[in-house]
Amino acid sequence: MPETSDPITARWPLAEPRTADWLRELAGDGITGFMAPPLPDSAWVLNAMYEHERAPADVTHDAYHRARVADGSIARHVVGDIDLTERSVTTGGGLGRAEHPGPGWRRLRWAELAARTGDAMVPEGLLPSFRCFPSAKQGGSWPLRIAPPTEGSLDRESWNRLIGILTEHSPAGPDTRCLAYYNPLMLLDFDGENTHVRAGRLGDAALLYDNPEVRFSPSNLWAEDRSWVLCTDYDLWASKLSGPAPLVEALLRDPEIEAVRLPWAL
Repeated sequence: MPETSDPITARWPLAEPRTADWLRELAGDGITGFMAPPLPDSAWVLNAMYEHERAPADVTHDAYHRARVADGSIARHVVGDIDLTERSVTTGGGLGRAEHPGPGWRRLRWAELAARTGDAMVPEGLLPSFRCFPSAKQGGSWPLRIAPPTEGSLDRESWNRLIGILTEHSPAGPDTRCLAYYNPLMLLDFDGENTHVRAGRLGDAALLYDNPEVRFSPSNLWAEDRSWVLCTDYDLWASKLSGPAPLVEALLRDPEIEAVRLPWAL
């Protein structure tokens, strides 16, 4: 992939692919991200979701989408002879970067939605994903008033706060040398032959969120000394941080981040 004269290239130049070899040995092929084991502890950072209290509670994203198709506001999605509008469900979810939707929306905590629905925040044995909160959805579609978490990327606010926590708990602070890995799926490298790693300072990690090459936060971010590793799996609604117990405890106590321990997914 050609280099360009942008801030990310300047502060996060490409690194040798072999810098990710230790993660491959530790966690597999990395097609959706390298999911490291505890180092020696771990916790999951849950992607943000939002709620608009003025939006109707009894209308789903799918019903709204179908109504717009019916009144001609948007076109049907047809591929060949297949009408995907009829055959698919508009869930309301998305893939990639996300941030606060704007005026009228508020952060809806997973814990609050779990208390409201009676669902577990993350059902035992599962990982944070579209399988969570079945009682909140109708026919697989979320209420229009809720913007559910996106897959494959931390939301901007959680990413920025997480970088702040990592900076506070890394001996070199913002000067901590780090590496960032992007999985083949987000790079549309379906052969998976090119290991894409960038190297830079933790203090410059906010730049990675707006990397123009992808529409995701990195699949992995880790300290060069391997003291901690963050993994954002392409298929999940959360990111796993593996590292020292004091770092993980700080994550779990933070009032902005919503994080949980999953005993079955350490």
